[in-house]
Amino acid sequence: MTVKTSISFTDRHHEFANKKAKDGVFTSVSSVVAAGIELVMQDEEERKVALTAMSDTIKRRMQTPRKEWIEMKEQDPLFIKARAHLKSSKS
Repeated sequence: MTVKTSISFTDRHHEFANKKAKDGVFTSVSSVVAAGIELVMQDEEERKVALTAMSDTIKRRMQTPRKEWIEMKEQDPLFIKARAHLKSSKS
């Protein structure tokens, strides 16, 4: 099904879409817009998958018994780097 709608472009976006259609990269300005929307939808789905994976990993790690934790020393390079990053982000 195709739905007609009215949209507004900046001059820059309009020129780009028209050029892509004129150059034959896309069949029309509408197809340029549709391709852009598809990319946004794909990006959103990939972000959702990544966030779900991170959430699952965090939940799994939270269920790890304390005796199985890997002990990290105070001078571990990871801790040093993380503390420096946190300190610089507060500034």
